[in-house]
Amino acid sequence: MTSLVRSRPITIVRTATSPAEHAAPDAPPITGPAAVPAGAPATATAAPAPALDLAEVVREHLVTLDPVLRALRDEAEHLRDWGVELAERLCGGARLLAAGNGGSAAEAQHLTSEFVGRFAADRPSFSAISLHAESSAVTAIGNDYGYEQVFARQVRGHGREGDVLVLLSTSGASSNLIEAAEAARGIGVTTWALTGPGPNPLSSVCDDAVTLPGPSSNVQEAQLIAVHALCLVFDAEVERTGSTGPDRAGLRPAGARP
Repeated sequence: MTSLVRSRPITIVRTATSPAEHAAPDAPPITGPAAVPAGAPATATAAPAPALDLAEVVREHLVTLDPVLRALRDEAEHLRDWGVELAERLCGGARLLAAGNGGSAAEAQHLTSEFVGRFAADRPSFSAISLHAESSAVTAIGNDYGYEQVFARQVRGHGREGDVLVLLSTSGASSNLIEAAEAARGIGVTTWALTGPGPNPLSSVCDDAVTLPGPSSNVQEAQLIAVHALCLVFDAEVERTGSTGPDRAGLRPAGARP
């Protein structure tokens, strides 16, 4: 027989507590805002900072660009010679290769796009490859051979004797561009460097170079102008010679037998 046990009733007692009693044992008591005596002087606040003249920031940047543009003007004949030679080679069936890192990569791609497409007036399309733009090749080569080889290996694959490789760098010290220049030399590809202050390691290993003094941001801006100057000369020379496009039988791949 099961016995029943009666439970004793539980009494719940509610007590009134203040907010301070709910605080952690070691916490300071909760207090309200301090009262400010009537007639007390107002607390002084810090004066706002003067507004920055952003137009002056722009003007100062343009002033720093002046010396780099003056140096670029001194290279006008140099860039003319490059543009004329590019027209002669590409009309004969050669190819333009270009490479750079970061912002210089964007300018290298800008250059090649103007040759495959057009710069101003309509004209035939010419072969031009920006080596950083093939992301699968860049990442595969970088993974298997190291980042220093991402351009050099492509130069060996795409380059042919008589082609031109343009390398853009503000520092002139990028190891992957130096490796590309050395790879190009081994297969008969002409190398031109467009860099910041020279001489530098890249300009020293290339066949020719245009070096511009100044901060890297200003050099990069001037390099874009140089790219456009090359395109202007190239288009003018193609029009002058009456070229109807590249001679696709003109050149053999590098290393090909006669």
